[in-house]
Amino acid sequence: MIAVVHHPAYVAPGQATNPSQLSKNAAIRDLLRTHGGAIDWHEPEPMPLHWLEATHDPGYVAEVLEARVPREKERRIGFPVTPTVAARAQVVPAGTWLAARLALDRGFAANSAGGSHHALAETGAGYCVFNDLAIAAVRLVEEGDVARVLIVDCDVHQGDGTAALTAGRPGIATYSIHAEKNFPARKARSTLDVPLADGMGDAEYLATLSETLVPLIDEYRPELILYQAGIDPLAGDRLGRLALSDAGLVARETFIARTAARRGIALASTVGGGYGGDVLALASAHVRAILMLGNVYRDAARSLVR
Repeated sequence: MIAVVHHPAYVAPGQATNPSQLSKNAAIRDLLRTHGGAIDWHEPEPMPLHWLEATHDPGYVAEVLEARVPREKERRIGFPVTPTVAARAQVVPAGTWLAARLALDRGFAANSAGGSHHALAETGAGYCVFNDLAIAAVRLVEEGDVARVLIVDCDVHQGDGTAALTAGRPGIATYSIHAEKNFPARKARSTLDVPLADGMGDAEYLATLSETLVPLIDEYRPELILYQAGIDPLAGDRLGRLALSDAGLVARETFIARTAARRGIALASTVGGGYGGDVLALASAHVRAILMLGNVYRDAARSLVR
């Protein structure tokens, strides 16, 4: 069974300017339910306030949780922060943290939302309210669950918020492979950034991923990888600039899962970006990624003990 974290608040109404992001969470949930007993469901408790404030500015945290985010910040985020959106923002980081805890016990687990890598200390940005990756990583290290966590971000957009929020924090390293000319215009500095040319396809992308990520993993030796598994590198994505095929994305997830499993590194995935008018197609790609990661990780781990 694949451990999947989900909370009813993930499906929050009220983001008319970005409808695909929230409706796809409902579609992801529904598609995963069709797999019946293959999925082991887990529901997170809201992230405690002090862990949100350990990463984000307390004033901004209060603005979000009280649904009084200033209009200029809402413009950066891309939608209004209503009470339902605020409730969602508090449970998504808890979901990523819970997926990580489950992965440390089981090898792999997935959050059915998350990957909000643009949120900064004092504001959200780019459809991201709180940065669940950074919040979860900070909590995991400070509570002593892991000594070293690596955040691997394969979204088509650079994980600028994650890099900024974790810079200088012991026990956390960041990797971002992204379209160089895509959002955000001003990039942050990850532990390792891999900017890619527009239109890059499967073969060059996968080769670059392997050539850059494997040496970092082997040098840093993380106990856990938090994986931002955005599907927006796919060709035709509304906000992407790369040209991966469905098969290329499957190969990416296969590579990530095998690389982690063969080194005994726990792997927890988040959904990340994926944009377009066909919500079912987006959700199907996200679900395919979760299932591929889980099944490949399991098989690779089993092969080591035969």
